[in-house]
Amino acid sequence: MLYLMVLKPFYFLFAFLVFTVSAQELPPIQNYTPIEYEAGNQNWSFAQSQNQRVYIANNNGLLEFNGTSWKLYQAPFGTPVKSVSAVGDRIYTGSYMEFGFWKSNELGVLSYSSLSKDLEIPLIDDEDFWNIISFKDWVLFQSLDRIYIYNSKTNLFEIFEVTTSRAKIFKVNNKIYFQNGVNGLFTLKNGTPILVSDHDVFKNETIVGAFSVEDRMLVITETGNFFYYDYNTLKEWKISADVNLTATKIYSTLKLDDGSYILGTISKGIYHISENGTLIYHVNQEKGLNNNTVLSLYEDIDHNLWLGLDNGLSILNLNSPFKQYVDHLGTLGVVYTADKIKGTLYLGTNQGLFYKKDNENSDFQMVKGTEGQVWMLKEIQNTLFCGHHNGTYVINDTIATKISNYPGTWDIQPIHVNSKLLVQGNYKGLSVLKFSDGQWIFKNRIEGFDSSSRFFEFSDTNELLVNHDYKGIYRLELNTDYTEVLKVSQIPSKGNGSSLMRFKDDIVYATINGVYNYEAQQQDFIKDSILTGKFFNASDSIVGIVQSTNDAQRLWGFSTNNIISISTGQLTQEPEVVKTSIPNFFRRSMGVLGFESVVHVEKEEYLIGMSNGYVTLDLDKKNDRNYSLTLNGVTKTSYNGPKIAIPISENEEFEHSQNNISFSFHVAEFDRFTEVYYQYMLEGRYEQWSNWSSDPIISLENLSHGHYMLRVRAKVGNTSTINEISHSFIIKKPWYLSYWAILGYVFLAALLSVAIHRVYKNYYKKQQLQLIKENKKRLKRKKLKNQKKLVQVKNERLQELIDSKNRELAISTMSIIKKNEFLNSIKEKLKDSQDNSQVRSVIKTIDKNINNDEDWTFFENAFNNADKDFLKKIKDKHPELSSNDLRLCAYLRLNLSSKEIAPLLNISVRSVEVKRYRLRKKMNLLHEEGLTDYIINL
Repeated sequence: MLYLMVLKPFYFLFAFLVFTVSAQELPPIQNYTPIEYEAGNQNWSFAQSQNQRVYIANNNGLLEFNGTSWKLYQAPFGTPVKSVSAVGDRIYTGSYMEFGFWKSNELGVLSYSSLSKDLEIPLIDDEDFWNIISFKDWVLFQSLDRIYIYNSKTNLFEIFEVTTSRAKIFKVNNKIYFQNGVNGLFTLKNGTPILVSDHDVFKNETIVGAFSVEDRMLVITETGNFFYYDYNTLKEWKISADVNLTATKIYSTLKLDDGSYILGTISKGIYHISENGTLIYHVNQEKGLNNNTVLSLYEDIDHNLWLGLDNGLSILNLNSPFKQYVDHLGTLGVVYTADKIKGTLYLGTNQGLFYKKDNENSDFQMVKGTEGQVWMLKEIQNTLFCGHHNGTYVINDTIATKISNYPGTWDIQPIHVNSKLLVQGNYKGLSVLKFSDGQWIFKNRIEGFDSSSRFFEFSDTNELLVNHDYKGIYRLELNTDYTEVLKVSQIPSKGNGSSLMRFKDDIVYATINGVYNYEAQQQDFIKDSILTGKFFNASDSIVGIVQSTNDAQRLWGFSTNNIISISTGQLTQEPEVVKTSIPNFFRRSMGVLGFESVVHVEKEEYLIGMSNGYVTLDLDKKNDRNYSLTLNGVTKTSYNGPKIAIPISENEEFEHSQNNISFSFHVAEFDRFTEVYYQYMLEGRYEQWSNWSSDPIISLENLSHGHYMLRVRAKVGNTSTINEISHSFIIKKPWYLSYWAILGYVFLAALLSVAIHRVYKNYYKKQQLQLIKENKKRLKRKKLKNQKKLVQVKNERLQELIDSKNRELAISTMSIIKKNEFLNSIKEKLKDSQDNSQVRSVIKTIDKNINNDEDWTFFENAFNNADKDFLKKIKDKHPELSSNDLRLCAYLRLNLSSKEIAPLLNISVRSVEVKRYRLRKKMNLLHEEGLTDYIINL
């Protein structure tokens, strides 16, 4: 029991934390961390130049921010920059033992010039310059020990010894004021410090702010006290804001252009105090800042509040039409609907119904008993109805009374012919509420229709149109007491993402394909070309169209880039369109697609539910301003080389090897809910505009030689910049296309032509010589062929002659043989009569004829004709041979047998064999060698 008693307070505290959330609508806040801007944590001072760039005194140097990109400039000796001020085209900075100014050079880059080095007297050791203020022609640099007054016209200095614990110089009513130690408040007159007041507040308190209020000076001390000083007496102002400023030190102060005040504290963020002393809002780290220690404050020309923090920086868009409540703890959940009645704001979320009263500095608190999904809040006949997942509730201040258990109430519509009846759409059809005995109660379910009825409208007394996202529109004919559906017909769907609502006197059916009006006579929805044209265009994609709660005269469309509001025209029938651009993160954080919610709060202020809270949009604050597009710089790059910054000048000529060129642009816009888009066209290469892109850098790569004109334009949200930048430049021809190169090419071409001519001439000459040579060869071959043929013919003739000679030789030989044979036969016959002298004489005559040398001579001549040089060869080889031996060789050459040779020699065959044997001996032939073969082959 004791354990439970101890834990009970903690349970109560837990319940309180869960069912209450800090409720404060704040301007949009942008946070930048040191990682994002790539510099030091602490930011000490701000300034804005003529070109709207913002400069920040940072621990790592001078930060430059153009709304798109950050650039850090290192201070001399790498010391932290503690103060900054923009005067004309100069950016003055103060740092450790150094002060001077920066000025943009021809490359668009700041270059530093030291002023402290020109001082005639040395700086004090460890002197830091914490404050810079401009006054007419002078710039004042303040440290904790001195004030250095620099005359920008004469470049001369005046130095005053001023000791203070906080380097603060105040410009009030065109005069300079400052504290000097414990002596009081001083001003400068004719270059001399003059005591203004030695009041104890000025002597003992640290003044962190002094501002002109009518004819007085409002003084704010470090301890959070406010005093009015009329230059004679000092009177404390007790502000009405219920805040304890004495619990924390105030480090920085700022009076805004609207007359309100910003107080930057050491540990509690900022307090925004109205000029009447009431608290407008308090913003700290829990509510969205990077850090609770606010070192510096600045309001730029667009009324954005810059906070230099101990860790990073934050920007509050004070002039934005948006305000946002961010549920950092997730206690509220997704906001689906809202309503504001009698100073109480109600939020219906997926967690339940929450409320907050305007006249109480309280947090959102949950209406008891409403835990769970809330779909609808609607005021009908001075009664606030809450459509809930569990049924229907009537909300009376902070008390919820359940009047219907029928689950999932989407919407409630009045029946105009009977003010005591209401129709509500539920998960499973329709039901009726009845006003009885001063309260609303559940009457009945309408039978005959059980589809989910999120969107429905009465087209007639007893005809109800119910939207189904996929099936289209149901036409329901109801009986007179609204208890039963008599007839159901269907109108085909016109597209997904549909909704049904009443706009002016028309029933409007909206889908992702267009907007349609209901034509009762045709019993169909006909496209409204005017509304469709207002919502839909080629550059934007509508994802949902809804009607704002409590405002039937305005439709809202949500696209990827815009919130489109269409209202009835006041002077014409033409609908009035207001487009409010939104960034991508805004659309993504709007919660569930198709459940967009817009609630009319008051005047022209509308509340839009988000997944982590809500935003309010005040159409009266939506003022389109003029924006200017600026060319930051130009860089050129060769292949695989570093980027080289170059001066910005028209008709700049680039070497062809450096044909990769980048241009950077910016629009000085610091609003969180506004995005800048860029578009370009490169005349000379592309003759049409590129797609819109948020990238402020245009990289043109691998450009061919020629003249180019780069045209760039930008739009901020839906507003085009007042200027379009045109920048012309030239890419030079590569060296191989220069005039000298072309002249060289002509010369080389001529040389090449001559060389080719010579080569061809030599070639054809060689070809000609080759042809002549080949022709000669052919002629020679032909001649040789002819000669060979002639030789062949001669050989044939010679062969014929040889054959003829051989025939003659054979004939002669045969004739001799025959003759000798004949003579021998006669001789043999005459041998028997040898005794007769005449016979002997005849025999002698026969012997003489047989051995007739003339026959041999004839034979030898014929043989030589047939076988020339044979006898000479054999004589040369065998000189020892006799004439008879030669004769035998000749007969053997003719391949005559011994029998044929015997008559020729007039000897016997035996004698022939003997002769052959002797001949072999003379020739020294081997045994195996044939005599005849040897002679024939010789």
